[in-house]
Formats: sequence, C-alpha cells, structure tokens
Amino acid sequence: MKITKLHINEYRHLQEVHFDFTYPAGHSKAGEPLDKICIIGQSATGKTSVLELLKHHIGKMREVEVLVDDNKMLIDNCLDFNGKLEFLHNKHNYLATNIGIYVDGNLEYQIAKINSIFITLENFLPNIKLIYESSDIISNETIQLLNANPLTILNLLAEQRGSNKNISAKNNQESYLYEFKQEMDTTIWFSLLSKILAYRKSFTEMAAQLINKGAIGDLTKLNEAYKQWATENKNPLEAFATAFNPILNKLNLEIDLINTEYAIPIKSKKKDTVIPISELSTGTKGLLLSVFPLFELETNNAVILIDEPERSLFPDVQMELMEMYQKLAPNAQFIVATHSPFVAASFEPEERFILYFNEEGNVVLRRGESPIGDDPNNMISKDFKVNYYNAFGNQAYQDYINIKRQIVQTEDVEQKKKLMVAMAELGDKYNF
Repeated sequence: MKITKLHINEYRHLQEVHFDFTYPAGHSKAGEPLDKICIIGQSATGKTSVLELLKHHIGKMREVEVLVDDNKMLIDNCLDFNGKLEFLHNKHNYLATNIGIYVDGNLEYQIAKINSIFITLENFLPNIKLIYESSDIISNETIQLLNANPLTILNLLAEQRGSNKNISAKNNQESYLYEFKQEMDTTIWFSLLSKILAYRKSFTEMAAQLINKGAIGDLTKLNEAYKQWATENKNPLEAFATAFNPILNKLNLEIDLINTEYAIPIKSKKKDTVIPISELSTGTKGLLLSVFPLFELETNNAVILIDEPERSLFPDVQMELMEMYQKLAPNAQFIVATHSPFVAASFEPEERFILYFNEEGNVVLRRGESPIGDDPNNMISKDFKVNYYNAFGNQAYQDYINIKRQIVQTEDVEQKKKLMVAMAELGDKYNF
C-alpha cells in the first residue's frame, strides 16, 4: 500500500489542504507514489494531525468488511473527515470518499444505509501494513522490558500466555497496525524479540548442559563445544548490529554480540562495558525503539509514519536517519513530520510538503525548493522560511554593513585601515 493523494476539505483546524504524494511530470517515476515524504511546518500547523489522520483511516480500512444487500457491495463508512484519501494497493488505485470506495475509477463499494440487512463477507482490503511511531515513542513499560534479563522476559511471556492473553495476533507479518508510543501494548515487543529470546534460551540450555557434563573444567573442550553450537545457532543480533552499529558508532556505542544480560545489549566502546537500556540517553533510547521494529518486521509495501525522528539526536545522526530507515525498509513508504533541516535535507524538493500560516491565518501548503543534501542554512531559509540569525546575529550583520559604509565614506587612510580590519574580523567571526 502506498498513499498517493490526501484531500482535506476539513479536519480539525485544516481546511482545503490537498497533498499530491506522487512524483511530478518530468521525473523518472512521474505519476508513481513517492517513496518518502517529509512534512514540514510551523508549530500548530498540523503536521502531527496529518500523520494521525492517515494512521486512523488506514486503520479503519483494515477493519472495514464488505456487505451484500440487493446484490450491491456495501461497506460501513470508512472516512470520518471531510475529504478524500487515494492510495495504491495490490496494483489497483483506490479512492476513499464519503460516498464509497472507487477502484480504478469505478464506484465498487457504496456506503451502507443504516437499515439495510447485510450478509457479511471478508475484509475488502487485506494485507495492509502500517507502523506509526509517535514523537513520544519512549514507553516506560518497553524500557523496563528491554532492561530485563532475557530469561525474565521469557517468564513474563509465559505468564502472559498462562493468563490466556492473546498475543499470537502480534506475529502476523502479512497485515498489521503497530503503534509505538508512550502508552502502548508491550506484547508487541514480545513478538519483536521472539528470535532473540529463543536464541538466549537455547544458549542458556547449552551452557547448562556443558556445566553438567563437566566441560567447564576443560577450557579447550568448552571452547570447541561453544564454537560447534554457535555454528548451528546463528545469533539473530548479528544482522541488526550490521545495520545499527554504523549510526551507534557516532554515539561511541555498539551492539554487544557476546553479552547475554539483556535482549539487546548496547555497550560503550570507550569503556567496553554494557549499559542498561534505562541508562542510555533519551536520544539513544528513542533511536533503538524506532529502528528495531523496522528491522524485525516484514515491511514490504508498508506505510511507515514517523513523527519527529530527530528527537534528542545530534545533527550528525539526524543527517543519516532516512538513509538508515530506507535500508531497513527499502520497499516501504515513509511519511515523516519534522522540525529538523538536517532530516529535511534527506528529501528531494518534490518530497517536501511545507505547511504554513498565510496572512489570513489559514494553514496552506507549498512544496520544497532546496535540492536534496543542501546546506541546512539554505534549507532553513528557502523551505522553512526562517531567518536563521537571531537578534545578536542581526545586530552583528548591521554593524558589518555600517563599517562597510564608513570605509567608503572616510578619507582618512589610517582610519580606513582600522575599519577594514574591524570588518574582516567581524566577517570571519560570523562568516559574512
């Protein structure tokens, strides 16, 4: 599934805002859905509202069932906002409206009347995959879970199963809607960690058997036995480490493939010690919680919504986020809301959608201008439309202009030299 257009006639404070999420004419992919989308905007313009609208209504699409009444294909109303949602799914173009669902231009499913008698069929849109990552992605429950020993997590999982709590649905890779936010269902993480937990359990059983057989007293025998087991039981964290370590290295961290104290052990490269997940920085926690699901889930043709991926991260990490995300989920469509020019610079201008207030105070939309990879200052100036000099910088620039004017006006040679030195020093300091 990939979103192609979103027409908002009215939703919350947004009115007559229309997104065309397709490549423009002249592009090699003209008319196809954008692979990645960046929504920029001033605070309160509605970036998060757009993500929440998409999350909510794609979720409703997964639940809508086809009904039959007088040989007509009917559905419950799948839109509760005034507008239209267009998307590509299983090679067909869908248009969802308040009238019904159009498929390849034809009205195939009409909105059902309240008093109709229905025969319920199956869901009309199977295999929809959606991941929503909130700006408040750090869940205390999730951190506590990741901070626990894998054997403790396995015991918790056994308790969940023993209480007949249904967690099997979380393993469905063909169709899912997962929300990663502060208040979330942590059973999602039981599924995401299942391969690691199975590996840890197998490792513990192998170690216990070696101890029982007395191999611990013979280091050569112990080493050979471990190598044999490791050959037959590949550590599932190896692939994740390959994907995640390049960006962790910027934080002087890396995945520890030997430690068994935590499900996802992260160690300091400087001290060579594993750091409990709860003691990682806010940015590192958020990064781990946002990246691991993309690695573990099957994301082919998924829609991935991420609100403020730059949260608590230094610019050098922000600059590489989208490249890493796309490597983890190469066939997904990303829709990202951001305040960061470093994140925005990872998008082509046609992939950027800027929400802003016009003179009448209404939220309107325009496309990006700066080329991909542009200087963040240019991005701030052209796309964000923000003067990146504060009051001190503006005053320094005004002083620079005044000195330049004085150089032209003065006839005193010595005074002119002093002014030129002052102008050069100020220019070097502020890069004027």
